[in-house]
Amino acid sequence: MRDVQHRLTEAGHRIDPIELEGVFGPSTEDAVRAFQLARRLPADGIVGADTWSQLVEAGYRLGDRTLYLRLPAFRGDDVRALQEMLNALGFDGGKEDGIFGRRAADAVMEFQRNLGDKVDGIVGLDTVRSLERMRPAVGGPGLAVVREEEAVRSMVASLDGSTVAVDAGDEPAASGLGGWPGNDLTLELAADLGRALEARGATPVLLRRSDEGPAPSDRASTANAVEAVVCVSFHLTGEDAPGATCAYWGTATTHSPAGMRLAELIQAELSGMGLADAGIHPLGIALLRETRMPAVQVEPGRLSSTEDRRRFGDGSFRRALAEAVADGIGRFLAGSTD
Repeated sequence: MRDVQHRLTEAGHRIDPIELEGVFGPSTEDAVRAFQLARRLPADGIVGADTWSQLVEAGYRLGDRTLYLRLPAFRGDDVRALQEMLNALGFDGGKEDGIFGRRAADAVMEFQRNLGDKVDGIVGLDTVRSLERMRPAVGGPGLAVVREEEAVRSMVASLDGSTVAVDAGDEPAASGLGGWPGNDLTLELAADLGRALEARGATPVLLRRSDEGPAPSDRASTANAVEAVVCVSFHLTGEDAPGATCAYWGTATTHSPAGMRLAELIQAELSGMGLADAGIHPLGIALLRETRMPAVQVEPGRLSSTEDRRRFGDGSFRRALAEAVADGIGRFLAGSTD
């Protein structure tokens, strides 16, 4: 707990001195929630896997360590700053996700080549200083965002013959439907969507099939490995906010235009079937961040709502929900402008 508190204070969040000896009190919880909101994470005040990894990553500044292509990849705010600078200078550092992958390494080598430096893809202090001397105008839309926006505008595809990754989100704290846990419900929703996609000629790949499912990063790796055209994850919460909502990958400085468009189209279909519209929003969780294809998290309702629990217990409603999501995916692939 002291490590968490130290990282929170380093990130600029205040914790009462009386709690700084490892006591998880009100000010620590408030600091966790504030950090989560700033990083576009679910603001539940719980230091889970996503929050902890983001706390660690927030501690790195460009130049603190030498970056290079490796497995597992370097992750952190230093990598994100590097991607932003490269993109601002016209070198394609890829999605500004803070993960040092092949595209970022290639961009570093192209930058080094243009400067006449040693082309090794290694970001040490010399490369950092060279980048800083160029004074890149960071803050605007990155090259990856512009490229993705153009890809969305020119998209013309079909569900028929496409591979779609379908995820059933973990709901460890959720309880609903009189003993039917949220974990089982998201599995049902994922299975229903899989059947709706198969009926349209698509190949669904289920990323979780039981309560003992893989970690979100492993699910993202599976979606990437099967070269899915999109990834859709179902999630339920116990929050009181009414209505259905869709989330796409985004941070305070960047986002996925393709993910946002997919979320818009699925959200429109959910509203069209009569669900209250709670809008779409950016979210920085691992599954949306690490997938290379457009990805969304669909939250069709709340387990805290008696009406939503009644609906989820109705098989015909779940099938209609699956058809609506499949319609949204189909419209996205076809390049719908509606």
